[in-house]
Amino acid sequence: MAMVQEIRDHLCGTIIPFWKRLRDDEYGGYTGYMDFDLKTDKKAVKGCILNSRITWFFANAYMLLKDGSLLDEARHGYEFMRDYCMDKENGGIFWSMTYDGKPEDSTKHTYNQAFAIYALSSYYEASGDKEALDMAYSLFHIIEERCTDELGYKEAFNLRFEEVENDKLSENGVIAEKTMNTLLHVFEGYTELYRVDHNPEVKAKLEWMMDTFADHMYNPKLHRQEVFFDREYHTLIDLHSYGHDIETAWLIDRGVEVIDNPHYAEKMTPITKDLTAQIYKTAFDGHSLHNECECGVVNTSRIWWVQAETVVGFLNGYQMDPSKKEYLEAARSEWEYIKAHLIDSREGSEWFWEVDIEGNPTSKKPIVEPWKCPYHNGRMCIEVIRRAEKLDVEL
Repeated sequence: MAMVQEIRDHLCGTIIPFWKRLRDDEYGGYTGYMDFDLKTDKKAVKGCILNSRITWFFANAYMLLKDGSLLDEARHGYEFMRDYCMDKENGGIFWSMTYDGKPEDSTKHTYNQAFAIYALSSYYEASGDKEALDMAYSLFHIIEERCTDELGYKEAFNLRFEEVENDKLSENGVIAEKTMNTLLHVFEGYTELYRVDHNPEVKAKLEWMMDTFADHMYNPKLHRQEVFFDREYHTLIDLHSYGHDIETAWLIDRGVEVIDNPHYAEKMTPITKDLTAQIYKTAFDGHSLHNECECGVVNTSRIWWVQAETVVGFLNGYQMDPSKKEYLEAARSEWEYIKAHLIDSREGSEWFWEVDIEGNPTSKKPIVEPWKCPYHNGRMCIEVIRRAEKLDVEL
């Protein structure tokens, strides 16, 4: 059990203490920025996604480890979300706050609402606080009533939920009216909400989203998901996002398990197996995962979240098909790569954002900023520990 023990030690000895130190007891929430040189800016913007993800992380770490201090951290994040990040006049959650809790960017993004649902659902499970569940449902209804058109989920809105350009979730030179990424994380948030409360309305939306993944996002000829779309789901760019595909595979499998509908197991499992197999074949070099491939050109950067999702994705692939022992070895090899290159050994740090193909952090991106949080790497630790008990082999 060496890998599992190493991951548990890393979770308890590095990731949890690092994020505890960023707690802001004066203004609430968690400090939003630490540069590459480990200098913290206590007056930096506090992203609402960052604080949702930290809240989710501490709630789940508490449920795994039963350490009361972790529930206290989750409560601290939840109270910042409740008291500052939620728009009490117009509904929904803001994009970001100033360090002292004022709206810094009042954009309402569907993706952001979904992550708040994810956090609030987990916090409700950890704490039993019904107020958090009520907040999650308020955001569920916001998404369903104000963030959709006849075909699916729209993306970006202003303070009053009037549609605006989706510059926050568009990249690679395009502006997308619909994205795979937003649909994936609405699915993720709703999966957590349904898991903790089993509301049939939420289940129906999860089933609809799986149909949408299968019918619009998944490209069976290229064995991948498309990423950026116009309003009618026409793809905008030749892009294979390796990290999103391996993450999608296990999140869809989790959703199938949670809703427990044999029809969707039959429909979605071949897709998730195909995504996993294609990532193993085209993007994994035996140790780590390339970032993406745009118009045939591979981006070889090793991004922290992509590597974390690779561990979980290949471990999940092995659990779905134990004959695929190469996936188990890939998860082990990826963890060895993470230890050698992504984990920052400097005192007071956590993981590098990015390293190059040689494993060096040449870009010197921040250690903490609105997107860099314990959601991916902390979740990797939690998932490996939970899954290890169900494996027929030792990790």
